[in-house]
Amino acid sequence: DTRPPIKEQLTEWAGQLGIGLLPISALTGQGIEELKRLLIKNAPDDWEGPPVIGDLLNPGDLVVMVVPIDLAAPKGRLILPQVQTLRDILDHDAYSIVVKERELREALDNLVRPPRIVVTDSQEFLKVAGDTPDDVLLTSFSILFARYKGDLETLVAGAKAVEKLNPGDAVLIAEGCTHHRQADDIGKVKIPRWLRQIVGGELKFEWVSGGQFPPNLEQYKLIVHCGACMLNRREMLHRLSVARENGVPIVNYGVLIAHVHGILPRALTPFPAARLILDD
Repeated sequence: DTRPPIKEQLTEWAGQLGIGLLPISALTGQGIEELKRLLIKNAPDDWEGPPVIGDLLNPGDLVVMVVPIDLAAPKGRLILPQVQTLRDILDHDAYSIVVKERELREALDNLVRPPRIVVTDSQEFLKVAGDTPDDVLLTSFSILFARYKGDLETLVAGAKAVEKLNPGDAVLIAEGCTHHRQADDIGKVKIPRWLRQIVGGELKFEWVSGGQFPPNLEQYKLIVHCGACMLNRREMLHRLSVARENGVPIVNYGVLIAHVHGILPRALTPFPAARLILDD
């Protein structure tokens, strides 16, 4: 109850205790999102969630990582999510082989036993899904990081909202870093093209990058976020909380790509809770 007398009492108590007080209600949901946001705001910078992939593995398991080498790949190195995934595999006493998408089928045929899981770059989902046996788990680096950096269930719910878009709706595309855009850039070109095809008409796209993330999101019907490899968990959870508080669905690149290509159910098989959100 936040009627004026109660507000005055809360102010008095806050002054006496020297701390902020927030009225919340488990019955009505009042203040819940604000409470989550305050917890996230006060979390340490190095606050970590689940392992990138280690909790899906047993010691001795094999992971096949599919890493395309194309114009978007940095010269002479792998990108951060690929490196972090490989390190987490090693930290959990499993091992990995790394292949390009064209060599995946041959690599699988040459294995003595099937791998525990295949992890791919999202943009190669369709080819990799076709080459990976149905009884082998399959997901993407972006989906792994949706869970590691944020909240996979929230992002899966955002994927379901894609089907509710209508021509003329506003869509925000947010990236956590700034980078040189390629001719067929994923955020600037490919995702808008896929969404237009699903909707059957034009949409109003806006883009933000780096530290920019608008606090007022009511005008948007969907937010599409990058994989957040350059953001810490606290920042990504804050962005998810702001989106939820504004009532705007949010999805990340990898979850969206799997959804538009019809393979999200399979890509979520390692994550039963998120799969339930999709099937609901």
